Amino acid sequence: MSVLEQIKEKVDQATNILILTHENPDGDAVGSSLGFMNALKKIGKKVTVLIPEINNMYSFLPGFDEIKHEIDTPEEFDLCIALDSADIERLHICKPYFEKIEHTVVIDHHITNQNFGDVNYVNAIASSTCQNLIVVLAAMDIAISKEMAECIYTGILTDTGGFRYNTQSETFEFAAMLLETGIDIAKIYRLVFDTTTEKRTRLLSRALDRLEILEEGKVAFTYITKQDEEDLQAEDGDHENIVNYGRNIEGVEVSIFAREKGEGKYKLSLRANEYVDVSQIAAKYAGGGHLRAAGLEMNMPIEQVKQTIVDEIKKQLK
Repeated sequence: MSVLEQIKEKVDQATNILILTHENPDGDAVGSSLGFMNALKKIGKKVTVLIPEINNMYSFLPGFDEIKHEIDTPEEFDLCIALDSADIERLHICKPYFEKIEHTVVIDHHITNQNFGDVNYVNAIASSTCQNLIVVLAAMDIAISKEMAECIYTGILTDTGGFRYNTQSETFEFAAMLLETGIDIAKIYRLVFDTTTEKRTRLLSRALDRLEILEEGKVAFTYITKQDEEDLQAEDGDHENIVNYGRNIEGVEVSIFAREKGEGKYKLSLRANEYVDVSQIAAKYAGGGHLRAAGLEMNMPIEQVKQTIVDEIKKQLK
């Protein structure tokens, strides 16, 4: 039995399904979660999407208002599906739920995925988990509705940076198929890339004020503190995309963005342009991701964070 057939069997046998994704969810995480939720409800399943903290920038997606931020007990679920998470630690505070539910499925596209579910569908060539979800839905004979398509297209759009990277010919073929459902791609693009808030803009301003260009212009580094977020009353996800401002500077190969999570712990986002494998660097610190986009955590002062990560990047610079 193929992996896709096993997923279908797991879903067919389940009655109450819990969907989880990684902390600080991006468009692919939210899009795949809501896209799959809408699909599974279409075939009569009871489905809960649990995301403890989420930014309202994705509130336009169908089903967003149904997302739960907490649940009483995981024992009521007979299947747990983890989306867009390379390892169980990425589920963060939702990890115990995944561990307690008897049957588990993982659907992902990260090359560093640890195959931590009972059944694992991981295609690292795909642009996004949402792209893989299209394959899963086809194997389950579930036709994609306009509501599902809006969610799935958003995930593909965000993880490819507007189709600028992580794309293959089939990525465009899938996007064209989603377009046939009647979704408004111009509206989705505007809401995802061209719409912001005052809080996000002011947080970006603080990060840009601290921006450093290092290693003869090949590395960009900046950070925000917990105090910055408190001062500006920033919401979860308001830091998204800050890392790309460094990468977009002419001559920069790797952009580093560090976000203080508290007590001296920093979450780092790494983005590369052409040749540095940031997933390899992230893996050294129990992180993960893709060749040109990865993340990790470090528990040390910010100057030490900068020096440590830049030293690792220097090994790959040309």
